[in-house]
Amino acid sequence: MGVTVDVRQVYKYPFEQVVASFLRKYPNPMDKNVISVKIVEEKKDESTGIIYRKRIAICRNVVPEILRKVNILKVPSIQLEEESWLNLQERNMAIQSHCLTWTQYASMKEESVFRESVENPNWTEFVQRGRISVTGAGFLNCILETFASTFLRQGAQKGIRIMEMLLKEQCGAPLAE
Repeated sequence: MGVTVDVRQVYKYPFEQVVASFLRKYPNPMDKNVISVKIVEEKKDESTGIIYRKRIAICRNVVPEILRKVNILKVPSIQLEEESWLNLQERNMAIQSHCLTWTQYASMKEESVFRESVENPNWTEFVQRGRISVTGAGFLNCILETFASTFLRQGAQKGIRIMEMLLKEQCGAPLAE
């Protein structure tokens, strides 16, 4: 079956500031679930100027203790892979991320875009779609998808709050209309 979560946010800050804050967002004391983020590949396409990055994030296992009675869910941490394509000329950054843990039982994918806002060129629009699908866990599939859906929604909102706080700390008050 699977569940999908869509998020949209307009940051009242210029694109370059928003992307810089995003790339420095984790680890952060405001979200203790993200233990580390490491760049494993970075390259620039000289013909287009697009900067490609691949990062691996190590996160705490947030599956509730009751569900960790199932052997496959007992892992201490979860790995996520994020790939991004930053196009400074067109002022957009596309991001794709997926979970590297439990791939034989679950699929978690997020696609995100930061781009100049159509409302105001000094603002940045963020759009994200996350999808989780659990298979191979029998009657637990639905329970795990429901938990994952709630976690994705809360995580997206928490990520937006962290971005707003970082932007305010690093860049000052948001830009007026």
